[in-house]
Amino acid sequence: MLLPIALLVLVAQAQAAEPFVGFSPEAALKQREIEARFDAALDPNDQRAWMKEMTAAPNHVSSPHNKANAEAILAQFQSWGWDAHIETFQVLYPTPVEVQVEMVAPTQATAHLRENNFTEGPDAAVLKDALPAYNVFSGDGDVTADVVYVNYGMPDDYKELERRGIDVRGKVVLARYGGGWRGLKPKLAAEHGAVACLIYSDPRDDGYFVGNSYPNDANRPLDGLQRGSVNDITLYSGDPLTPGAGAVKSAKRLAIKDVKTLPRIPVLPIAYRDAQPMLEALTGPVAPPGWRGALPFTYHIGPGPTKVHVKVQSEWSLKDVHNVIAMMPGSEAPDEWVIRGNHHDAWVMGAHDPFSGHGAMMAEAKAIGALVKQGLHPHRTIVYASWDAEEPGLLGSVEWVETHADELKQKAVVYINSDTNGRGLLNVDGTQALQRMVNEVAEAVKDPQTNASVGERKRAKQRADGYARRAAGIAGTTADRAAERIITVRPMGSGSDYTPFAQHLGIAALDLGFSGENDLGGVYHSSYDTYDTFTKFGDPDFKYGIALAQVAGRAILRTANAERLPFAFGDQADGIGRYLDEVKRLTDARRALAEDLGQLLDDKAFELAADPLRQVGPPQRDDHVPYINLSPLENAVARLRRAGAAFDRAIAGTTLVPGQTAMMNVLLKDAEQLLTDTRGLPNRSWYTHMIFAPGLFAGYGAKTLPGLREAIEEHQYADADKYAVIIAARVEAYAERLERATAVATATKPGN
Repeated sequence: MLLPIALLVLVAQAQAAEPFVGFSPEAALKQREIEARFDAALDPNDQRAWMKEMTAAPNHVSSPHNKANAEAILAQFQSWGWDAHIETFQVLYPTPVEVQVEMVAPTQATAHLRENNFTEGPDAAVLKDALPAYNVFSGDGDVTADVVYVNYGMPDDYKELERRGIDVRGKVVLARYGGGWRGLKPKLAAEHGAVACLIYSDPRDDGYFVGNSYPNDANRPLDGLQRGSVNDITLYSGDPLTPGAGAVKSAKRLAIKDVKTLPRIPVLPIAYRDAQPMLEALTGPVAPPGWRGALPFTYHIGPGPTKVHVKVQSEWSLKDVHNVIAMMPGSEAPDEWVIRGNHHDAWVMGAHDPFSGHGAMMAEAKAIGALVKQGLHPHRTIVYASWDAEEPGLLGSVEWVETHADELKQKAVVYINSDTNGRGLLNVDGTQALQRMVNEVAEAVKDPQTNASVGERKRAKQRADGYARRAAGIAGTTADRAAERIITVRPMGSGSDYTPFAQHLGIAALDLGFSGENDLGGVYHSSYDTYDTFTKFGDPDFKYGIALAQVAGRAILRTANAERLPFAFGDQADGIGRYLDEVKRLTDARRALAEDLGQLLDDKAFELAADPLRQVGPPQRDDHVPYINLSPLENAVARLRRAGAAFDRAIAGTTLVPGQTAMMNVLLKDAEQLLTDTRGLPNRSWYTHMIFAPGLFAGYGAKTLPGLREAIEEHQYADADKYAVIIAARVEAYAERLERATAVATATKPGN
């Protein structure tokens, strides 16, 4: 009885509602009915049961339970009516044979590379099959050397060391997690001559300084270890041996010695209980204020007298990874694919990462299967993917994308990703042409805690944060104030399975999830990321699991069923325009700072201002920052702004005839690919998207207009001029496509 009543209410609401993007009023009404049926099929108990089953044993790549999970996921998809199969790839995945960290001076102590719950507590019996804590793709090595503390181990930290006359050549660097992606820490350490890298979690960042530690809450306890990959995904993602090609059995593979993404020195994670005696024994200069963590002593940099012995030996062989691929054929446009993904591998149990998001994805697939059984077939083909080997560097998704690249370029319309999920606010990264759809979807889903829509709650948070910035004296532009009123789709960095779709092939993409109000960052990549922890401190009732399923499911269904693909391009144009404005401000600010620094150095101001008893050298003189010729890009962005606005006006309230709709969809479905360039970014051609990419020294963090922005940041000004022209050409092509689509919408002859 409930469903028909709910549908009647929705019908009444829909009669007065604005049709959402890509739908006529009549089609929108039918779509709302479909979404009501979809919601009715979502059951939080399903997600609870799946998580409990799938986190019953360790799920690292090549573990028996990880493979068993893939087979169980396959069986579930098939039972729900999906055409599903497992696609297997062979990838390089080194597993530890021996890992060891010992402090040998001035006192002796052996680091524990397993958490306490390996030997006690309810999970001890199954954790015996887990791997010890390690950083996958670490270089092999056996070294003993003095320790230097390098803060987060990022480029600016090494500049601070240089000002103090501290050299890490021949040393073991001790870095804390945070400040940038972990894989950059051993990379930069090796470039500066270090012989090994240890990475610890300081309690200031995710331990007792943040809040109560496990087991009283989910902040990192003193024995908590953060595992993770150190393969340099800023150069390329996926299997290190097969860049640009799928890792099938017959693939041509690089020799390990020729792989540029692998660290050359040993690197291991340690808990702060083991970092504490090393740091406490260090002498040398007192660490700068921003380097000081929350351990109860004065932080020094070293080197000496702390000396450690580090050993890593791994077994370097190919391992099978198992992607589950499920398809629901479209009834009208089977060769247009709407793709949804989440990974199923984990470092240990993986309740939060990845099964909080994976359970929501399974709930969507089950509900869509039920819709099809009711005769509600999607207009376009829907593909659901459960990826393996995401944790070591997106291996499963990248190899699938590289294997099927030609087909995906022809057929893929959108890729929608999730990873972790928890209590809090909706976060969205991706293609801003989908921003309008995201906002419409967010208005249709209730926040489980407030009963407002998740969109209304997110906008309220953005407005409150904007006020806090202004109250703190941080200036904002008029555009910033306007952006607070909508859910802004942020640019994509890396760290999850959207990367090969968006940044390698140029497929429109979204990454969705709720977060911000649970403290599960403290159990991230540790053996404490269990079902019990998640159901105590994460999303106990799986209400946000349902909310994620509702948001992602609507995005999938609306893209699959829209008469006209649900892109709106004014937001995309405005976003690219803001990125250009940011680059212009960056260049002007760097030029002014370089001039100020030069004058200070000429006046020997740093020497006069320094404490003679604690001498710190002056910064290095900055290069002269030239004026970059941005006019080609400025003209292209101006054209794009006009084209985006014209397109959005043309489709507002317009009903297209079938022929127009078909022509429009042909023009729109691969428009995002026009923002890619086959030459890729400087020294990393795998990344072809010219609008956003993971930062070369930011890892997971996004860089916008990366070829241009990073050239300026790295003083490669010839590259800056070059990429201003390259990006301009891609933006011009994109604008020209929108102009052709606008011509179709207004029933005029499309341009050439």
